[in-house]
Amino acid sequence: MALPDMKNRPIYAPAALFATTALLAGCATVKLEAPDKPIEINLNVNITQELLIKVDKDVEDLISSNPDIF
Repeated sequence: MALPDMKNRPIYAPAALFATTALLAGCATVKLEAPDKPIEINLNVNITQELLIKVDKDVEDLISSNPDIF
């Protein structure tokens, strides 16, 4: 089996690949910019705190005998 003569073979595939690469390289641009306005983050947070106190009978009597202490 003889090899084909490479001198007379057209070179369309490498030329097409080169042209496609050149076109795509010119189109692919990425631009990063900072925003003009500051970024706002709105958080609607509802915090509920419940405090439970257990007191001794003596302290409870003291508080009830002096209601103006608090």
